[in-house]
Amino acid sequence: MGKVIAVCVSEQKGTQKKNVGSAQFVEDWGIQGDAHAGKWHRQVSLLSHEQVEAFRARGAVVDDGAFGENLVVEGYDFKTLPIGTKFQCNDVVLELTQVGKQCHAHCEIYKVMGDCIMPREGVFTKVLHGGTISVGDDLTIVEEG
Repeated sequence: MGKVIAVCVSEQKGTQKKNVGSAQFVEDWGIQGDAHAGKWHRQVSLLSHEQVEAFRARGAVVDDGAFGENLVVEGYDFKTLPIGTKFQCNDVVLELTQVGKQCHAHCEIYKVMGDCIMPREGVFTKVLHGGTISVGDDLTIVEEG
């Protein structure tokens, strides 16, 4: 079982997300008020808290949401899970649609550290059922892809 460490949104693409503590997830859309929401396969992004902490241990000063992730979750190594894996948190159901992403233009984190973990550690999901997720909530795998 995983635990939600941060719930992050940004109003504009290309900016770091901020931890807002709680957010409304909308079916087949994403997070209400988040710039990356829409009718596509990358509605909500997740990143492992353990991977963020390992990056910080290398000297990076990064806040939750700095990589563009919506959810920071402790307890899962997301990149090892198959496409189609379904997660549940309260009423929200998310389906894993993509592992990793191509980085077209290096972000500020990459420019400072020479590395960014989101392209290889981050995963993307669609919202199958909406509801609210807050910091401290449990995230469970309900079906492996």
